[in-house]
Amino acid sequence: MPEVKLFAASSSKTLAEKISDYYGYPLGDIVLRTFSDGEMQVEINESVRGSYVFFIGSTFGSSDNLLEMLLMIDSAKRASAGYITAVVPYFGYARQDRKDKPRVPISAKLVANLFQASGVNRIMTMDLHAEQIQGFLIFRWTT
Repeated sequence: MPEVKLFAASSSKTLAEKISDYYGYPLGDIVLRTFSDGEMQVEINESVRGSYVFFIGSTFGSSDNLLEMLLMIDSAKRASAGYITAVVPYFGYARQDRKDKPRVPISAKLVANLFQASGVNRIMTMDLHAEQIQGFLIFRWTT
């Protein structure tokens, strides 16, 4: 069976620590750097090759939380992770799940597309605004 690796995003460190304690897996070594211009860089400091990788982080509040999750997922994908799951307790932009007037985005669909493009295999979330958001992705949702 592949090794399980858990990583905490800065938005959900407390939750990640509780999950880590409950399941008995240590949190992985990951570093987030922020450059003077505000750009972020994520570095995973351990091998994830072939592993089941879980990133735990909410996407609410600052859009930096969403970008941090996407960068972490992309890093694991490029490091040959076997399977990547995003544990997203709060799925940001979920209320914007339909086009209710002209010239507005379907933001929940865009965020779902970003997760998919970053390389995630599964998203675990809860309390979505509407069940139709599950249809935005072609991979399996776990709610």
